[in-house]
Amino acid sequence: MHQVTCVVHGGAGHWPDEEQEQALEECLAAVRAGWHVLQSGGDAVAAVVAAVVVLEDSPLFNAGVGSVPTEEGHVEMDAAVMEGKELKAGAVALVRSVRNPVRLALEVLKLGQEVMLAGEAAERWARAVGLATVSEEELIRAAVRRPTPPERIGGTVGAVAVDVHGNVAAATSTGGRRGKRSGRIGDSPVIGAGTYADNRGGAASATGDGEAILRFGLGRYAVSQLERGLSPAIAGGMALAEISRRLVGEAGLILVDRFGRFGIAHNTRSMPVAWLRSGCSRPEASICSIPEGRGPARLFVRGMD
Repeated sequence: MHQVTCVVHGGAGHWPDEEQEQALEECLAAVRAGWHVLQSGGDAVAAVVAAVVVLEDSPLFNAGVGSVPTEEGHVEMDAAVMEGKELKAGAVALVRSVRNPVRLALEVLKLGQEVMLAGEAAERWARAVGLATVSEEELIRAAVRRPTPPERIGGTVGAVAVDVHGNVAAATSTGGRRGKRSGRIGDSPVIGAGTYADNRGGAASATGDGEAILRFGLGRYAVSQLERGLSPAIAGGMALAEISRRLVGEAGLILVDRFGRFGIAHNTRSMPVAWLRSGCSRPEASICSIPEGRGPARLFVRGMD
């Protein structure tokens, strides 16, 4: 029997002190949702989707109902889900009316014809399969009522898990970068960048500067280090060190391998995370922080073997 593990993140960036407690509470709720699926015999894919749905339903994070507006004042959301057994993946981009984009990404994965659907085509598919919708006007009003503090960067959400059969999965969801140009697609829905899973190594969900993560292929790079036999903490640290060496940009990463070990790494000021694994009596959460005076070239790395 494999070690069962679920890890979630609420976005790498700078989380103000007054938001940290709520961010941790939401991350704990998310990891409990994923863990409930795993303990009920569900698979890793169902677990990561359940976890991310909880975070998409929270206005605190830049995903789902908390998504930030574009330069033109629209809301355009992206999400992806991938499983590591058969490398099946589903992703959606530029979605404006789906309450939980990660559920729509799962439907794309289950259909198995395309990997990514975008814009109106994705929204038509959401209506066809009966997913809950939300008006763009409602999302925009919510974004206007909840201006993001200028120092707060981050809020993309994600989850990784390994189930009792040793299968891994990852899911990531985002509203994108505040003030982005309409039509911009970041790393979150791109397989190999913000989201990746392969049973030969493990699963990864990334957050941060989407353009840098895209250009580097952060998720695939990190999982390839797991395939070499490195622990998730070491692999995550190597991946963040390499992207920092080659590109300008901030990023965070959660990883889990097929043995149930996990790792957390980021080069931003902070990142809320929560995790639960076999043998633990309760979930744990932390705002992983780099102290003042340690620049973006420095890393926070944590893991559990």
